[in-house]
Amino acid sequence: MNKSFKIFVYPHKPDDPFANVLLPEDYNPEGPYTSELYFKKALFNSHFITKDPNEAHLFYMPFSILHLRHDPRIGPEKLQDFVKDYIFNISHKYPFWNRTGGADHFYTACHSISEIAMDKTFEAKENSIQLVCTSTYFVTGYFPHKDVSLPQIWVKKHDPGTLVSSKRNRLAFFAGRVNSPVRAALFKHWVNDTEIFAHFGGLETNDGEEQLRSKFCLHVKGFEINTARVTDALHYGCVPVILANHHDLPFTDILNWKSFSVVVHYMDVPVLRKILQGISFEELSWLQSNVMKVRKHFEWNVPAVDYDAFYMTMYELWLRKSSVRV
Repeated sequence: MNKSFKIFVYPHKPDDPFANVLLPEDYNPEGPYTSELYFKKALFNSHFITKDPNEAHLFYMPFSILHLRHDPRIGPEKLQDFVKDYIFNISHKYPFWNRTGGADHFYTACHSISEIAMDKTFEAKENSIQLVCTSTYFVTGYFPHKDVSLPQIWVKKHDPGTLVSSKRNRLAFFAGRVNSPVRAALFKHWVNDTEIFAHFGGLETNDGEEQLRSKFCLHVKGFEINTARVTDALHYGCVPVILANHHDLPFTDILNWKSFSVVVHYMDVPVLRKILQGISFEELSWLQSNVMKVRKHFEWNVPAVDYDAFYMTMYELWLRKSSVRV
């Protein structure tokens, strides 16, 4: 992939009226939806870019769904029209979209509003590759064989330092709002438990300290499915426990999630403590060791570093390019 994979980015000038939407930032983004922005920034500074569209394997539409949502000229109301007009323009100015119906094109979107962004461009919704953070089979227009699950990563300014497993004296940790049936079930059964720390709402202090002292960190589906808590758990060396059915986990074509996380069905929330306590010391040590190995795959770096989140995402795209090559 490193030697041959090529991406053509539809060009836009700095004086474009929507340069804020189409070009990468000159600063390091912050916040929960910045994976799409970090990916764009890394791609623009990578060796994968080609100015010759005839040697490209895939074509990148660089609009930011996040910035479109917050742009007062567009917002949620005009988002679909912007995307529709953008695709109309590139399909008339360039021949590449029409060759495949957009099947060798892709875009990034970490905000959940991307679920409706393509509603006026049926061809793009059905054919184009989506890099999205909300990767559940229940989202209209998400196709796991075609689309890519992008990890939702809160970029941390500091490394937690030594991640000593021997200091993890709590079985499991979760803090968050009750905004889904599975979270309601979690709090119903475990809110006052001494082994599973289930806290309603946010903590007054940084929850990183709680994750550092916990063996398992719970990722419980809320109003939406995303992976911010999973990547937080990995950052702090905590074994993620996935409580989100029908979820296409990031890099699932590359990584064996069962080797560094525990997947639990919604219906098993009442026996969650029994499941986690049933994991032997040897198996827990194996999971913790693998957590330390995969942490690098869930980090954004500027510039990008081999095997980080950018290169993992590129490899997911690489795996998809052969089926649409013209």
